Amino acid sequence: MPAYWLARSKINDPVAYKRYTDQVPAIIAKHGGKVLARGGRFEVMEGPDYFQRFVVIEFPTFEAGVNCFRSPEYDEAARHRRENGVGEVQTIMLDAGEFTK
Repeated sequence: MPAYWLARSKINDPVAYKRYTDQVPAIIAKHGGKVLARGGRFEVMEGPDYFQRFVVIEFPTFEAGVNCFRSPEYDEAARHRRENGVGEVQTIMLDAGEFTK
């Protein structure tokens, strides 16, 4: 069953943040991920208007997405946005499907 990596971010230093975003597509592809939406137009329909960038990535399984996020190569790339307040990110892995009854 597919799963989705959902990320919301606030970019505080676009130049330094790009060091992260330049590396990530190859890492995602290595883990079977496919970017469905990344940095496009958005409108916050409800809730706080804090984050400026949204990303949706599909992985073949929940485990593949978690393994990508926890991989040494992703951790190294993410270091560029985690250090010195370059960006603030919330990342969620979500199984596809309807589970509420």
